[in-house]
Amino acid sequence: MNDLIPPEVRARLRSLQLLSRRAVGNHGIGLHSSRSRGAGLEFAQYRAYEPGDELRQVDWKLYARSDRFFVREAERESPLAVWLLLDATASMSQGDAARPGWSRLHAGKALVACIAELALRQGDRFGLIALRGDGLRLVAPATGVRQRDRLLLELHGLSAQGVWPATDALRPLWERIGAGDLVVMIGDGFDEGALEVAERLAAARREVLSIRILTAEERDFPFRGGYRFRDQETGEELLGDGPALREDFLNRFAAARTALDARLDASGIRHAEYVLDEALDLPLRRLFGAGAA
Repeated sequence: MNDLIPPEVRARLRSLQLLSRRAVGNHGIGLHSSRSRGAGLEFAQYRAYEPGDELRQVDWKLYARSDRFFVREAERESPLAVWLLLDATASMSQGDAARPGWSRLHAGKALVACIAELALRQGDRFGLIALRGDGLRLVAPATGVRQRDRLLLELHGLSAQGVWPATDALRPLWERIGAGDLVVMIGDGFDEGALEVAERLAAARREVLSIRILTAEERDFPFRGGYRFRDQETGEELLGDGPALREDFLNRFAAARTALDARLDASGIRHAEYVLDEALDLPLRRLFGAGAA
């Protein structure tokens, strides 16, 4: 299942780093500035002993001088929690002739696997929430190779179906995703429900990134002759002549993308696009490469 990431893409991932803008504190080890206090290596402060503290943390020399028990607290690195929210609704099954056998969902799974590899390399926690018509499929964040294998196994069995989940089904998002967590949303980007989730998470001071997956046919509209266009989620159909529709479609589609970008920008959500005929790591380089905004 590691074949989700092509070898040449895996090699290029080595130059990327997951960075959190909302990390807590001003100092850090490695890639994040997020720290918590506990029993670590770098001294931070003393505090009064409390029941349950380990005796090895007591500073006995200070006790000898003050006749009071004090515990040495140190700062330790607090790994980033990366939540990968993957749209698995019916529209994600769409592919095109530019790359046969490669759908939006295939690309979404591969992007999830890439980001999980980055988190694994950095020692960060990472988890998955796949959203589709029958609700959510969740792999809680954890670290390590076994966690990566659990995530890949979940991706392997995941198919695209239904529409965006109802509001009640989204409750785990608000309960599980905590302050300081990094959320990467991957999908076709046009579902109003997905946009509302991104905006709500951003308003709750979660750092949200968005990767919008497009088909090459959406970008280029290369159709010639008469076509039957069908919405995979609603079943709605449109009969039309490709060349006659092309200019109007491209203008409308460009305007819709511009409006979506402005909406994400207004919420402080960084975003990138991926088209199915492009290199898989292109949106990751835009979001996590050197000099990324």
